[in-house]
Amino acid sequence: MYRKGSINVLVEVMLLETDLMKIKNIDGIKTEDLELEVKRGGRFVYFPYTVSFLVVTLKRNSGVYLLRDNENAAMKGLPFIIISVLFGWWGIPFGPKYTIESIRTICKGGKDVTDEVMATVAGHILFKEVQMQKNIQL
Repeated sequence: MYRKGSINVLVEVMLLETDLMKIKNIDGIKTEDLELEVKRGGRFVYFPYTVSFLVVTLKRNSGVYLLRDNENAAMKGLPFIIISVLFGWWGIPFGPKYTIESIRTICKGGKDVTDEVMATVAGHILFKEVQMQKNIQL
């Protein structure tokens, strides 16, 4: 499913090519170890949360987290539940609706984006390999 890379690269991937979605909780894992972690049942998730200011309601997402097989997603998402409960309800008319949606998604384990992240990792591996081949040919 995922292409194995021969290069040991520290993974600093960005979801959808933005600096805002850097992966948290990977602590300098190498690409091969990251793929192994996913095969063991790990997954990448983000947690939505809601913040409201009377007539303005903002739906936001946390950064992407690596959840290892033995980690509880609800505990990782707890701070975002608290933010939503304290600050999400107050917007009219969408605050309550978005807050409930955010809490429901977090309680279900967050939004799984494992496939997207692993595709990005595979793309970075291929890019590095092509760059190394070009450097060797020069």
